[in-house]
Amino acid sequence: MVVLTKPTLEQLIMKTTKPVNPLTLSQIPIVDLSSHDAKHQIVNACQEFGFFKVVNHGISMNLIKKLESQAMQFFLSPQDIKEKAGPADPFGYGNKKIGNNGDVGWVEYLLLNVKPETDIEKLVSAFEEHPEVFQHALNDYLTSVTKMGCGILELMAEGLELESKNAFSKLLMDDKSDSVFRLNYYPPCPDVQEDEINGGNLIGFGEHTDPQIISVLRSNDTSGLEIALKDGTWVSVPADSEAFFINVGDSLQVMTNGRFKSIKHRVVANSKKSRMSMIYFGGPPLNEKIAPLPSLIEREEDSLYKEFTWFEYKNTAFTSSLSHNRLGLYEKLPSKI
Repeated sequence: MVVLTKPTLEQLIMKTTKPVNPLTLSQIPIVDLSSHDAKHQIVNACQEFGFFKVVNHGISMNLIKKLESQAMQFFLSPQDIKEKAGPADPFGYGNKKIGNNGDVGWVEYLLLNVKPETDIEKLVSAFEEHPEVFQHALNDYLTSVTKMGCGILELMAEGLELESKNAFSKLLMDDKSDSVFRLNYYPPCPDVQEDEINGGNLIGFGEHTDPQIISVLRSNDTSGLEIALKDGTWVSVPADSEAFFINVGDSLQVMTNGRFKSIKHRVVANSKKSRMSMIYFGGPPLNEKIAPLPSLIEREEDSLYKEFTWFEYKNTAFTSSLSHNRLGLYEKLPSKI
């Protein structure tokens, strides 16, 4: 359970300067993975939004529900049991504190390394009864979601008419891929009174972009996800527990030389219903050099970004606040004529 003191509550109140409008189902870019036109749908969505919903993805709801059930069982456990999987360093169980730069949210989470041989001891201690059930559910889910994510990246490459179909996906399939998986649990907050919030919203997870290449999100039927449009307007995304949502990450924005935009997003807490989300963050190997793909720029001078390694950018991301414009450090200044 997330327990907040008065000063922390004040930190979590988000004052909205612009109205948050709900996106209708017809406005959200929807990609049907069974469609012959999926590659063009994906490219259009990445250019216009940096975000889209995936249907006909082929991942069994039974497989999804197994992991969700196991995760919910963990988050509803007594606090002392959950803390056996913590503290987050960065992997493990976290409660309210997000990272080491002062960000907080109405959230509990498990952050896990996708590599199956890591973080097992912490998890086993927290899942006292049948930890192997959680481990199997997790492995099955990650295998399916990684495969889907790589398939989407290959469709992106085809839609961009790149010579190599695996220009993006090979980075996730690499044995040294630095991908992570996050389970976020946003408890209901009925004890927080409207007069305390005073017209604002309670932050579940503050606004940010994802630093990796791609993020694959699935949540239950409780809304809360909001994305920022190009004009800065924040819109609420209707929940859909049978679909996945894809975010363009900062690294993909750089590799496409800004053609695809990483999407700024946040989560607001719900006073009456809990929200559970499961996010796979597909990252490259730590030593991978990130730069615009040569085939997407005509001349070196056309590159909008300086080259960096994922290790360098990851350190930048995790030593700055959530809302910080991390890519700004790597943008090239316009040449003077």
